[in-house]
Amino acid sequence: MNTLLIPLLVAIPLGAAFFIPLVSRKVRILADILGNLATLSILICAILLFRVREVYNIGGWSAAVGITWVLDGFSNLMLVIICLISFVTTLFSSQYMERYTAKYKYYSLFLLMVAGMNGVAMTGDMFNLFVFLEVASVASYALVAFGGEHEELEAAFKYLILASIGSTLILFGIAFTYGATGYLNMASISQAIRGSARTPILTLAAVFFTVGFGIKAALVPFHPWLPDAHPSAPAPISAMLSGVLIKALGIYALTRVLFNVIGITPIYGAVLITVGALSMVVGVFLAVGQWDFKRLLAYHSISQMGYVVLGIGLGGYILATGGRQSAALLAILGGIFHLANHSVFKSLLFLASGSIEYSTGTRQLKEMGGLLAKMPLTRATCTIASLSIAGVPPFNGFWSKLIIVIAAFQGGFPWLAAVTILVSFVTLLSFIKVLRYAFLGHLPAVLKSVRESPAMMAIAMVVLAVFCTGMGLLLVPGVREMILDPAVGALAEGVEYAQAVLALR
Repeated sequence: MNTLLIPLLVAIPLGAAFFIPLVSRKVRILADILGNLATLSILICAILLFRVREVYNIGGWSAAVGITWVLDGFSNLMLVIICLISFVTTLFSSQYMERYTAKYKYYSLFLLMVAGMNGVAMTGDMFNLFVFLEVASVASYALVAFGGEHEELEAAFKYLILASIGSTLILFGIAFTYGATGYLNMASISQAIRGSARTPILTLAAVFFTVGFGIKAALVPFHPWLPDAHPSAPAPISAMLSGVLIKALGIYALTRVLFNVIGITPIYGAVLITVGALSMVVGVFLAVGQWDFKRLLAYHSISQMGYVVLGIGLGGYILATGGRQSAALLAILGGIFHLANHSVFKSLLFLASGSIEYSTGTRQLKEMGGLLAKMPLTRATCTIASLSIAGVPPFNGFWSKLIIVIAAFQGGFPWLAAVTILVSFVTLLSFIKVLRYAFLGHLPAVLKSVRESPAMMAIAMVVLAVFCTGMGLLLVPGVREMILDPAVGALAEGVEYAQAVLALR
């Protein structure tokens, strides 16, 4: 029975994306109802499938020639993250997007993006990875430009150009991999590579994948599109871009290919560590000087993705060099856990920024102040998210950052631990500035009539705030083994992934 739910994770949002415009052109509330029902349905499917390990061959075709979807510990976790953030975001959108025309077009594009991300998370085929990646990417280009103003169009165009370069590099990487192995199926590629000498064409493919997916993830130095795209997009789309899109199309796809398809090596691990550390430092110091709330959050997305890549790359490097396996697994755990945590607290921060902009009409921190009494719920949820991203205990960001620090010490990289702590401290300073200028001080005369955001927007923020507060419980023995350890194991298995997948067929 559970197997029948697998195609629904793509079919429901894809079908709803085409159905909503047909029935919602004149009755606007239908778009809200159907959009929220679609994201709620796939969230329920993702939860029901969480413990399922399955290889699903569409149409009964064999894996070598057909479309294959694979559920393992990592893809299951990614699906739950995507579907959870999508559902909360559509709740928020139902009232926030009233200021825009043609809501049915918004939901159609939104659900196309979700269908593409779910496809990326499940696919076991390199070419279909590219197809789903492009479905999500094209929808996201349009959503960034959804406001139709000069700023949105310029940001969307820049995003389109740079992301298209990334897509082209990924396609070349797939072509080189196919040329070297004769396969597009990930498990078959992995099996063909296993035990054989690495050819220059595979090394070139790995370089193309790293740069291409690095652009999608907005890692330094491939990040210039993100600081414009995130502030320009509507707040719910900013939450999706930062909360799940750059992870699904960038981090998840990159780590899946390097660890489970090509196979992690000391060089690839060192590259991930370098890019991760660079993104952490550059992103956070660029964020500190920002006064546009959403642009500040965008730079922090770059920095926080550095944590994820650093943790996973450190684990891969330790495994590839024969170091302490316990330290490697701990590093990968920290990276994956921070990926999940960041999805929640960064989505909440962007929704809080949207709530403030919705009520005040500005994103500039210097034009705010004194909103504590006017918007107490937004202030409370924004404070929780700010403490989470800064790594203040007991909120979720603290635990994943602590794990990465401990893993760095255990793996013999104390300087990486020091960089992680330094970046967390600077992040805290940045969000103290946000809370000070947005909520404290004197209320400007133009904001005297400001009110708290509508109910559905408030509910969405409260849901994410609860997750920020309680996700540390995922490290409790028994819970960790059920939720996080399978994802860690899926990456740590490396090219043994092929044998695991073949065993499920």
